[in-house]
Amino acid sequence: MADSGGSAARVALVDVAASRRQGGRVRALLTPGSVGATSGFMGHLELAPGEVVTEHYHPFSDKFLYVIEGSAVVRVNGEAVALDSDEALLITRGQRNRIENAGDGVLRAVFHVAPLAPRPELGHVDTEPVPEPGCVPPRVGG
Repeated sequence: MADSGGSAARVALVDVAASRRQGGRVRALLTPGSVGATSGFMGHLELAPGEVVTEHYHPFSDKFLYVIEGSAVVRVNGEAVALDSDEALLITRGQRNRIENAGDGVLRAVFHVAPLAPRPELGHVDTEPVPEPGCVPPRVGG
């Protein structure tokens, strides 16, 4: 999965299984488990038209979200924030957030969550039912 030649580590999107637990396809790419990250983790999400990543929050971390392709509505503590391609949003720790594909095409975005929670199970809190509760969440820890 990871190619660590020296001080750099590489992970390919196609090599990481997507989680559908919260909706869409979420992949945690550069993580403590995959590359030994110590300050946070980075991932990718993809939503088909009408799909969402259900509402949740990170009690210890901020989330940086950058839209690569498509249009999103991010509900932050219930307030709608529109994002288009090449726009970014900071969601600070404790803010509830829900990501919705607001367009007719695929929404692709990258996210970074930092700093890490003291333990992986403390890093994410769902605040609405997830569409695929039987699915494994994205793997962040070792």
